[in-house]
Amino acid sequence: MKQVKTTTALLFSVLLLISGCNKSTWIKNQGEVFGTYYHIIYESPGGEDLHQEVLQALRSVNKSLSTYDSTSVISLLNQSKKGTPTDPHFRKVFEAGRTISAATGGAFDMTVAPLVNAWGFGFTNKEEMTPEKVKALKQLVGMNNLKLTDDSVLKSRPEIMMDASAIAKGYGVDVAAQILSDYGCKNFLVEIGGEIVCRGENSRDEHWKVGIDKPIDDPVASNRELQFILKLSGKALATSGNYRQFYIDEKTGKKYAHTIDPISGMPVEHSLLSASVIADDCMTADAYATACMVLGVEKSMELMKKHPEMAGCFIYSTEDGMEVSLTDGFDKYITN
Repeated sequence: MKQVKTTTALLFSVLLLISGCNKSTWIKNQGEVFGTYYHIIYESPGGEDLHQEVLQALRSVNKSLSTYDSTSVISLLNQSKKGTPTDPHFRKVFEAGRTISAATGGAFDMTVAPLVNAWGFGFTNKEEMTPEKVKALKQLVGMNNLKLTDDSVLKSRPEIMMDASAIAKGYGVDVAAQILSDYGCKNFLVEIGGEIVCRGENSRDEHWKVGIDKPIDDPVASNRELQFILKLSGKALATSGNYRQFYIDEKTGKKYAHTIDPISGMPVEHSLLSASVIADDCMTADAYATACMVLGVEKSMELMKKHPEMAGCFIYSTEDGMEVSLTDGFDKYITN
């Protein structure tokens, strides 16, 4: 998870309706984790503040999956030549990532790290990219290059590296939500860097309201407008987009998006600006949103048809501006 203290990666405007809260039961926690910001609102039975319990759990996720912690499980794996002992967080995310990689035809793949790094969007310095360089790095991509044993993950080649940034933040949201549930909280919202889980209702006895940003090129998030406001309960929401994380090549003036296609080895160049996915858990929503950004609008719509348990919103550019495609079932979440 990229350790940059910024709000530019936030792809949602979370509308937290907390006015009129009973201070003895409704609690709000916020802070920094995973290089971004989090906001948590929950109705706590007995009024207990669970901030430290949630934060401790999130730090354990970071210790497992952050490529910006040199002692994390994933960093030790990237540094090793053979294999590395794992922990429960790593194993759960690894298994989910492998399943989603297969389901998306490789559009989601955590072993894309060498390419992400080389293109300048990862945890190492940008390299000079050539067709030959891309071809060589593509040989390191593929979840089949890793094998998970009972307590370790093994690599087929020493150069293979993993980057869990497209799934770990969503997983962290799920972990925080589970902590709240374990302590008896039935009504809560957890948001980390724009990825969200909503359970129960807010303090007004209504579904939680969250917003999806219009995908406007705005790296510092100074001009944010909402495309939709959604009402959610018992669901997770994640968005991936290319409108805040990109760079312009100084020599050619070409714009390079941060989403790297694991199959082509190149930054994506299609018209899709942002992909929002609603799912039962945030880890799944996070990973599928990334996969959709790789696939583009038409293939993403086809993918979502195979998964009626999820719903998707895809905002893309046209000659006349921006248009939106919604999968079946997404419109039922839209409100004023």
